Formats: sequence, C-alpha cells, structure tokens
Amino acid sequence: MDTETTPVLDLAAYLERIRYEGSLSPELAVLEALHEAHSSHIPFENLDVLLRRPIRLDLEGLQAKLVRGNRGGYCFEHNILFAAVLEHLGFHVTRLAARVRYGVTRLLPRTHMLLRVDIAGEPWLADAGFGGEGLLRPIPMALDEEVSRGDRRYRLVAEGDTWVLQSSKIDTWQDLYAFTQEPQHLVDYEVASYYVSTHPTSVFIRTLTAQRVTRDTRAVLRNQDLILESNRTEQHRTIDDPDELLVVLAEIFGLSFPPGTRFSPEAGTHEAMSEKRHFLCGQVEIPTMYRDSTG
Repeated sequence: MDTETTPVLDLAAYLERIRYEGSLSPELAVLEALHEAHSSHIPFENLDVLLRRPIRLDLEGLQAKLVRGNRGGYCFEHNILFAAVLEHLGFHVTRLAARVRYGVTRLLPRTHMLLRVDIAGEPWLADAGFGGEGLLRPIPMALDEEVSRGDRRYRLVAEGDTWVLQSSKIDTWQDLYAFTQEPQHLVDYEVASYYVSTHPTSVFIRTLTAQRVTRDTRAVLRNQDLILESNRTEQHRTIDDPDELLVVLAEIFGLSFPPGTRFSPEAGTHEAMSEKRHFLCGQVEIPTMYRDSTG
C-alpha cells in the first residue's frame, strides 16, 4: 500500500455517492460492480481547471469534491480515490502511469493514471478515470485477449516492455494509452496533475469537457459539442447558450453550479489572471480564461 494515501476514508459516504449496496469482499465480482458504479455516477470533468481552482489529490480533498461535493474530476482524482477504496476493502492495488495516445499524434508525457488490481494471483486493469472511451468494468491484464464491455471491445497489446490498451467500436482498433508496470507514487501524480492543469498546451486548459459512461449511454461534452451515444447510434447537439450549458451539466452529468457560472469562450478574464490569452483547439481558437460567478 502507498502510505501517502492513507488518511481516513469515509466509505459509507463513498458507497452512497456511487449508489452501491452490494458485497464488500475483495473478490472479482465486487471489483467489477464497484468499478461500474463509480464510472456511472462520478463523471469525468475538468471544470475546476477552467475555473482556475487548485486540483487537490489528497484523500480528504478528493472526498470533499467527488464524494461530498457531488463533483467529478480527471484521471488522478478518480483513480486515487478508487484505489484508496479498494485498498480499504482488502484489494491489492498497484498504481501505474500511462502516455495517452487517443486523439493525439505526438508523444505525450505520462499524464494518465490507471490501476493494476491483483485478485487470486490474476492481474486486472482497472481505470475509472478515462472518460467517454474508458472502461465501464475492469479487464484482465493479459495480452491479446479481446474483452467486450458494452458496445466496446478492448484488448492489451505489447510493444516491447510497453503495454498498449486499445478499443474498438466497430472493426477498427485504436490506441487509448500506453503504460509499463512500474509502480507510481502520489508525488508522481502531483507533478503530472500540475502539468495538465496549468501548462498552456494541455488539452485540459484548452477544452471544456464533461464525460460519463453508463451501461446504456456514453455522454461526452467537449466545449459546445455534446454527443450522446446509445445502442450504436449517436445524437449530436450544439450548446450555444451558457445557461443551457449549466442545465446540460446538471441533467446529463449531475454537475450543479451556481446560477451565473460561466464556462463559455465569451467569458471574461478571471480575477487571478492579468492577461487574456487564446490557444488553438483543433481549428477553433478557444480562450482559456473562464470564470465562475464569483470571478
């Protein structure tokens, strides 16, 4: 166990947050059920980054935000919390780091967190923090073994000593991320989290996103574009009004913000910033100065 993540865990509050009432024995069926419940009820999102709020990775901060605050987060927030829960229940967890490949064409640093969970001598890949393309349930950590999870198939392939997680929606396989088996520590994630939440080339600085995966639906919001995927069909919707955005965040992703909170590109300069800057997100120039109702 990583002793850097051992403050008091409010397990009852966490289980209530993910609406889980089943067994808590450290066995595969429980890991699968907890993983699905977590992924279904705690969304992936980066809204605090755009509001220029610090991202806390300590367990108390994570519980205050994701559990008691009914918010979501990105991979470090999800998987640090999930790992703490699993270890509390007696699972053997190894924290790992990956280079994201999904949607990118250049080599990225190791800025994604995932988990290896060993059960009865068998390793499983658990990852509650990859968003709309991510796993609803864990998969065996075994090479070249295809596993169906809802409308997606997943597999792990080898590139030398590197493991690559791939997914397929129809026939084409795409890389999601690449990782090794080297254990990571909280300090490793703190450095990576600081990078993705502050570096001007980070996608989390340039793009508003909220994502949620359930057994029936994958919902992905990127900037103004909302995609709802169900039964292999997609519905696309453009969110033009900032008040409509707050409704979408609340109704689809379970994320409530005070009236007047603004994430739109038209929002003004945050009080903590002295200069308004813009960065390119695809072909659209996206201002990164977002504000909340107090900014």
